[in-house]
Amino acid sequence: MQPGTHFAFGTHKDHGFVASFTTSMPAHLAHWFLEREQFEPVPGKSQLYRLVEPEHDGPRRTRQAVHDLRRQGYTVHADIALDPASSAGPPRPLRPNGLQERRSRLAKAAAGRTTQRAIPTTTSLPAARPIPPRPSYAPTVHLTAAGGGRSR
Repeated sequence: MQPGTHFAFGTHKDHGFVASFTTSMPAHLAHWFLEREQFEPVPGKSQLYRLVEPEHDGPRRTRQAVHDLRRQGYTVHADIALDPASSAGPPRPLRPNGLQERRSRLAKAAAGRTTQRAIPTTTSLPAARPIPPRPSYAPTVHLTAAGGGRSR
């Protein structure tokens, strides 16, 4: 390991995926970080932690822990198989989840015509209000002088 390394990750024949911390890392802080990454202390080993439930996607979770600690600024040493920088990891199996079919249906719906913006089909034009004919007489307007107003 390089000097200044804070954490080390690897595999153990008895404990599965393990992590440990070096003396450059305070024990209480290392304990806090490793527990947040789902590692638990190994009984009888003071600086050794094992991954909780390693059978549930253990390699990916260990790589994620390495990635998270590096992103926090810590120097992490990991086995090649557990190092996200040097291994891409095994390909994930493709599970049919209907996503492709859903996208296809959405694309067809987006390309088709919508009923929300369609022009309403009517059998006849709406009846317009007729304009009244022009009167044959001239309207009379009576103006009254208002008294008591201001004079100009």
